[in-house]
Amino acid sequence: MTMSQPFDYSDRSVFVAGGTSGINLGIAHAYAKAGADVAVLSRSQEKVDAAVAALREHGGSVLGFAADVREYDAVAGALTSARNEFGELDVLVSGAAGNFPAPVTAISSNAFNAVIGIDLVGTFNVLRAGYEHLRKPGASVITISAPQSSIPMPMQVHACSAKAGVDMLTRACAVEWGAAGVRVNAIIPGPITGTEGMARLAPTPEIEQLVTESVPLARYGTSQEIADCCLWLSSPMASYVTGALIPVDGGWSLGGAAQMFIEMRRLLGNPDLAGTGSRG
Repeated sequence: MTMSQPFDYSDRSVFVAGGTSGINLGIAHAYAKAGADVAVLSRSQEKVDAAVAALREHGGSVLGFAADVREYDAVAGALTSARNEFGELDVLVSGAAGNFPAPVTAISSNAFNAVIGIDLVGTFNVLRAGYEHLRKPGASVITISAPQSSIPMPMQVHACSAKAGVDMLTRACAVEWGAAGVRVNAIIPGPITGTEGMARLAPTPEIEQLVTESVPLARYGTSQEIADCCLWLSSPMASYVTGALIPVDGGWSLGGAAQMFIEMRRLLGNPDLAGTGSRG
């Protein structure tokens, strides 16, 4: 069960990097439903076009940009265009991410760098380029992290490293930008249904069951539940919250996540998880 829509974002503008699929598209929809002008960015023009068309069904102004978050100038150009159309931005969400399962001994340097580039460098680019376009004070910046930022997980050395960096980037920006009235926080989703990330990490019914059993609330979360947290976090109700790393994970980070991966290794019958593939 999710909450009804209690927030009014009319006359406010929101930019969502990575906002054309999965959790981030759900976040964009939530802000659009709440009355905000919304801009989304991702690499695929096809996904951008589809997301823009869907978001416009809510009746507000919507912009879409095809750009790679690893390319600073492209990100900066998209943010400038959004500012020119909407005016100063009230909410900036950085959620672009890349992930795939691979043990340390099977992942190439190029593959490791790709995830660091998308998750960590991309987040820096969005925040660094976005800051000058924020409405200050009162602006809210939200990064989308992952449990891997604090929980060492097999097959996830790249994501663990990148998301740990995202968390510290979030906190450092909160320290530097607080005096300007800009709040910077991270949301850490747990297992969320219907996402590409969980499809890769839990590709079989058996592993899906392991995940479900490892969550104290005994279920997957939904993109709407992540979006609800974003709506609260960027609202006046959270006006004294900054530098927070907020798990929205059904309690998964309390110990179940690490145990699940131990059980997954047993289920696969391969302690080194070799053969899961690498990306290079």
